Amino acid sequence: NQGGFRRGANMAVLRVDHPDILDFIHSKQSEGVLTNFNISLGITDAFMQAVEKNQHFPLINPRTRAVVKTVNAKQLFDQIIHSAWENGEPGVLFLDTINAANPTPPLGEIEGTNPCGEQPLLPFEACVLGSINLSRMVKLTHGKYEIDWNRLETVIQRAVHFLDNVIDINKYPLPQIEQLTKGNRKIGLGAMGLADLLLKFGISYNSEEAIHFTDKLMCFLSQKANEASVKLAAKRGAFPNYQKSIYAQKNEPGYRNATRTTIAPTGTISIIADCSSGIEPLFAIAYKRHVLVEEGLPEINSYFLEIAKKRGFYSERLIEKVSKEGSIQNLDDIPEDVKKVFITARDVSPEQHVKIQATCQKYIDNGVSKTINFPKNATAGDVEKVFLLAYKSGCKGITVYRDKSRVSQVLSVECTCAKQFINNNFSEPQP
Repeated sequence: NQGGFRRGANMAVLRVDHPDILDFIHSKQSEGVLTNFNISLGITDAFMQAVEKNQHFPLINPRTRAVVKTVNAKQLFDQIIHSAWENGEPGVLFLDTINAANPTPPLGEIEGTNPCGEQPLLPFEACVLGSINLSRMVKLTHGKYEIDWNRLETVIQRAVHFLDNVIDINKYPLPQIEQLTKGNRKIGLGAMGLADLLLKFGISYNSEEAIHFTDKLMCFLSQKANEASVKLAAKRGAFPNYQKSIYAQKNEPGYRNATRTTIAPTGTISIIADCSSGIEPLFAIAYKRHVLVEEGLPEINSYFLEIAKKRGFYSERLIEKVSKEGSIQNLDDIPEDVKKVFITARDVSPEQHVKIQATCQKYIDNGVSKTINFPKNATAGDVEKVFLLAYKSGCKGITVYRDKSRVSQVLSVECTCAKQFINNNFSEPQP
């Protein structure tokens, strides 16, 4: 129990060809049911092909492999889409895409992930995760920010070493978990603070430039994490199941870890690091975080406040407007160049959300946890488009959330206590 709304989390995954699939899709239709479970469907290439061709699709008894009945794939897909549009669940895992990157196929097929979907795992397998705050990996040169590539490389090397140590120092609840976890030694080094980093560089999250920028970062993260794992293997040996891995078959280097990189959501640790979560855009410039207290904790982006004061458009009245809106796009008091950069999750097109996720996935060994945000007035057709785009773009899964589709949500835009928050946390600028 992490307090408030954050109790222990679970992930329930059911293959799309299971006879109980319809009941599973609608299992969380009533709010308050299975509150400690995320649910996801294991989607196969065969199902997606049947959807595209509007064909019937067999539902199979997993014990006997007998076909129980057939259903129209497109109609089943429509039910999945409608449920996701209605309340954000189920999420989807693309099982064939996941298993195409399974580093140890002889040890079994991957059928599920951790609760947020970023870490595909075999039965009884665990993985240690860690995230680098990208917004700190910068240096000022002649008054402008640059990526501090040397510092980032050093941090990556140390993080890989640290996560590998955690595997050995961990306490395991079952011997099967310890055996497989130490046999594969999977780690998942990722990143958070991407949105904050883009702000420092004056890059809009909703731009092609953001995609190219993210591509370069993720390529570097993957390359240096791989190099660090190879160096570690030279000292400590490759992971014990290496000979059963795809790396041995391809005559690739002996990695210390079967996987090295993962993009986790970092919803909690990013609060500690005081940065934006994972690879997500800012949820809002000002919002309430509902965790420990019922009325919610107001949060206002500190970098926005800094810019507002530096550029001379700060006022308490403006901050109160931002607090009510969440976004600044419709506020006349704010310069256009600031609006261009300080965009929020609901200002970003769903397609751009998917493109950022797919860009990261190109380089990440495991999965990428990302929420595709939709405005309240989005349609089920809008949701269908991004599901198909995610599948065709090589994503390993997708989760969507339409604003206000649940009565209770962890983040909400309405922040009516901005005045108190400002008075308590920020001094008025001197005239």
